[in-house]
Amino acid sequence: MVQNSPSRLVIASRESRLAMWQAEHVRDRLALLYPQCDVKIVGMTTRGDQILDRTLSKVGGKGLFVKELEVAMAEGRADLAVHCLKDMPMELPEGFSMAAVLEREDARDAFVSNDYASLADLPAGAIVGTSSLRRQALIAARYPHLVIKPLRGNLDTRLAKLDRGEYAAIILAAAGLKRLGLASRIRAVLDADLSLPAPGQGTLALEIPQRDDGLDLASVLAPLHHEPSALVSIAERKVSQVFGGSCQVPLASYATITGDQMHLRALVATPDGTRMISAEARGAAADAEALGVQVAELLRAQDAEGILAACLSEAAQADDDARSAELAASAHGKPAA
Repeated sequence: MVQNSPSRLVIASRESRLAMWQAEHVRDRLALLYPQCDVKIVGMTTRGDQILDRTLSKVGGKGLFVKELEVAMAEGRADLAVHCLKDMPMELPEGFSMAAVLEREDARDAFVSNDYASLADLPAGAIVGTSSLRRQALIAARYPHLVIKPLRGNLDTRLAKLDRGEYAAIILAAAGLKRLGLASRIRAVLDADLSLPAPGQGTLALEIPQRDDGLDLASVLAPLHHEPSALVSIAERKVSQVFGGSCQVPLASYATITGDQMHLRALVATPDGTRMISAEARGAAADAEALGVQVAELLRAQDAEGILAACLSEAAQADDDARSAELAASAHGKPAA
């Protein structure tokens, strides 16, 4: 038992149904560990939840999903926050740390459709929805006859758009569907060979602020930590960190552990899938960070930085074009298309 275990803990969470499930999952596990502790959840809407008409890469990236939660912790309104590790920036702000990584769910992508059994079954011109440049690149590379369109919103919003017929199929994280009891919506789980997952996909992480009240919150949360999941996440996220950790580029990395050995695969691509490079390596799981650096260097040797620079330049040009369109529309008293 942790010395000076808390009598009360407040968890900050986004208000989407999936985020609340995640927070409730952590609350229930803490309640079992510390029966005398009153564990509450405070829900809030983040900028990432509010901006639904543009892709994440165009509106500020992953930090949009965590900033408000960090403010709540900094102001003492919450003691910890539950995040999808995939949504966490590679570098946390000063005064915050990752206290625990929970056991990973299914890390793979899921194909969801009301009419088709797989990506291979989709006819030419069928519209596929995804929020991820990584998924976009991987689909475009293998199925260039499909039309890929952005898909934003929480899980229920995305499924509703599919059900209204706006898309022939959508690609989602299998973990979220399974956590909400929606596994029946999955028509096919995409093998990593077809759709290499994003760094940290399927994994929950607990973020805490620096405290000076004597409570060792890291020790309180330590029983929730799952070391194998933490190790694969370290390796995966290190690849992304080496290249700047931006969500404006299609980058995938996925690690598995067998015994004491880790296998790490990664790739970098252009959004249209026309250029794609990959690398992999095996090593001791305990050397996860070094393995991440090794795979990143293998990508760098294949001009990963050139591909990423082209992606960022293309994104910047698209932003400039969008701003020009908005200014032109405003000058003519019309909304931008």
